[in-house]
Amino acid sequence: MIITSTEKEFWKEGKTARKEGIALTLGEERQEIRGFGCCFSELSALALNELSEKDKKAMLDELFLPENSNFNYCRTPIGASDFSTSFYSYNEQEGDYEMEHFSIERDEKLLLPLILEGVKRQPQMQMFASPWCPPLWLKTQRAYSNGVFNRTPENLKAYALYFKKYVRAYHEAGVPLIHIHPQNEPCSNQVFPSCVWHGDELADFIGGYLGPALEGEGVDIFYGTINGPEGDWRYSWTKYCHYLGIAMQNKDARKYIKGVGYQWAGKYALPQTRDDYPELEIIQTESECGDGKNTWERAMEVFGLARHYFRFGASAYVYWNLALKEGQSSTWGWHQNSLVTVKDKKATLTPEFYLMKHLSKYVKRGAKYVEIKGELSSSSIAFKNPDGEKVLVIYNPYPFDQVITLEGKSYKLPVNSISTIVHGNEE
Repeated sequence: MIITSTEKEFWKEGKTARKEGIALTLGEERQEIRGFGCCFSELSALALNELSEKDKKAMLDELFLPENSNFNYCRTPIGASDFSTSFYSYNEQEGDYEMEHFSIERDEKLLLPLILEGVKRQPQMQMFASPWCPPLWLKTQRAYSNGVFNRTPENLKAYALYFKKYVRAYHEAGVPLIHIHPQNEPCSNQVFPSCVWHGDELADFIGGYLGPALEGEGVDIFYGTINGPEGDWRYSWTKYCHYLGIAMQNKDARKYIKGVGYQWAGKYALPQTRDDYPELEIIQTESECGDGKNTWERAMEVFGLARHYFRFGASAYVYWNLALKEGQSSTWGWHQNSLVTVKDKKATLTPEFYLMKHLSKYVKRGAKYVEIKGELSSSSIAFKNPDGEKVLVIYNPYPFDQVITLEGKSYKLPVNSISTIVHGNEE
């Protein structure tokens, strides 16, 4: 079976070919695959809430039902992200070191209802979470943007308790939260909620505070979400060895770190991570966001990102914006792409949605990434499902049709197309 999408026609049954073409062969099986998904946000909830109940249901069914796009590994922010309606944390009571005023009441209005819509459709749903910013009274400056954590022992202990309260509250709400990442993009000051941590600081927090606080809470700690090393000389302190490397040299932190999450410039650290720490699971935590134009060309760039992550050991690929109103920007003015756009109370599935569906629909949890050899291998991603079924996702970047041959079967790849080929488990 082959399913093909082009810029003008999405998700159509493709064609086999009578003649042999470029030969592709499957090679060694590599890392186990956890899954695919997207991030939940308040702005996504607002966009979907503009739809009729029927249309909203159709969009959520398409994204999360196993027989549709099968998204089963998703992200949510701890407190505000830059796609919240405004900036907030779960406790802004100055000096509340026992977190007696901790509350997720804000999330119960928009964010949690959307998450639970996904959870009820996807029986294999797993979730991970990270904060963009701690409560303001735990920072050296009282602002959500920019700044650093005020690393006193009592503040670090209180922040670990904040995570513990969050995990318990979300579990009680019915969210299958399995991974916690201690900070979103710790390498960068941002104009939206953020907090810079150097690698040794994160290691000390994990080993001395967060790890002990989350023991027995049913979640693993992943080091992330790391957005470095940057290639720019101004960010020389974001080298790989200064983040994951230094954390894994800290014996107290190392015993708690079960994986690592990378996004943006973090992709440059993938080869070192895979080589140095093969025991760690690698997660891609945020697909790069685009410019709000939702073009086919951008979708194909995302395919290239996905191939890079899987080639160097990632077990999951997570898209960013689930849904946005057409022309919607972040709270600080960045127009970004999304899986669903909403305009005049009507929803449209974007090219990046179809790209993600080509990756996610047929790849089952527990599949293995498989090396592939031959021409066009640089435009291919292959998986082998637990039942032996093989899935090839392949991009034809050329301005002419191609024919490929895989395990004795030949397929036509239209101009500038993405295709998913599924071989049965006859063996």
